[in-house]
Amino acid sequence: MIPFNKPSIVGRELDLIQEAVQRGQLSGDGTFTKHCNALICELTHAKSAFLTHSCTAALEMAAILCDLQPGDEVIMPSFTFVSTANAVVLRGAVPVFVDIELDTLNMDAAQVAEAVTPRTKAIFVVHYAGFPADMDALNKIARANCLWVVEDAAQALGSSYKGRSAGSLGDLAAFSFHETKNIISGEGGALCVNAAELVQRAEIIREKGTNRSEFSRGTVDKYTWVDIGSSFLPGELIAAFLCGQLEQEANIRKRRIGLFEKYRAGLIDLAQEGHCLLTREPPHTTGNGHMFYLLLPDRTARDALIEFLKERGIVAPFHYIPLHSAPAGKKYGRAHGALPNTQKVSDTLIRLPMYFSCHIP
Repeated sequence: MIPFNKPSIVGRELDLIQEAVQRGQLSGDGTFTKHCNALICELTHAKSAFLTHSCTAALEMAAILCDLQPGDEVIMPSFTFVSTANAVVLRGAVPVFVDIELDTLNMDAAQVAEAVTPRTKAIFVVHYAGFPADMDALNKIARANCLWVVEDAAQALGSSYKGRSAGSLGDLAAFSFHETKNIISGEGGALCVNAAELVQRAEIIREKGTNRSEFSRGTVDKYTWVDIGSSFLPGELIAAFLCGQLEQEANIRKRRIGLFEKYRAGLIDLAQEGHCLLTREPPHTTGNGHMFYLLLPDRTARDALIEFLKERGIVAPFHYIPLHSAPAGKKYGRAHGALPNTQKVSDTLIRLPMYFSCHIP
């Protein structure tokens, strides 16, 4: 059996977990949490980084920091994981789903511009397959309408847009270290904060709404409840494992890009014969080898290929069910138009196995 994903030990992960135990602090925000924050800032060039227990948690923090209120609207693609929308809905705001571009699978900036209303508060931008969206166009729309820009960069650690790192392209950015991502800690995430005025509140929100971080630094004589928040911190064992992975980020990225190129070289003839479309790097972006997908002519062909591979012991899934057509999407959000590209991609996309130890002849 060739799985779709397989977690790998690539460096000092187990040694660092042992060190964390020996240090005697397993709760969050210890030595390894702080080291991860520094490594993430170094990699992304973000102004601040806060390790979280998931990308979902980072997105929920972002929604709070955007001060989303009931009735506010947030523009996002329908072709994304449910966490992008859930973070907005939990604040009482309305996800407004827009279509994607067929050549990049990222949200269409022209559709975003059309979807802006007086109620719009933010744009949640998804960097699909690790390739950043057209951030110049999206930031221009945001500036013209005084909107927050949040990068859902779950898949994009190590990627860049016009030489600028994913995570530094918006006001806020959320990353995932789920075991299916390039850099993993089983579960885990991070929120990068580039808007200076949001950094202090981000600290408070992550620490259950308390000013504990200020107390730890000695800037207040006691800590207390000062804002809304939740327990968004991971423990030190998670952070220690993640440190071992982050130390090897360049090697992991190089390995995955190599696998990406092997897939492309091996399948290019099929694409040229019209049997499928292959993943391609959008203009002005540098990817991280997170994913290799195919777009088949129709759903019947896609499903047949999934079954063909399954019979030969190869796991190749599809995703996503468009959020605008999901029961909760209809209940809590609204679509801007028919979103034909989103539906087409959902019906025809297949993802091929991609992980550090994956072998492609």
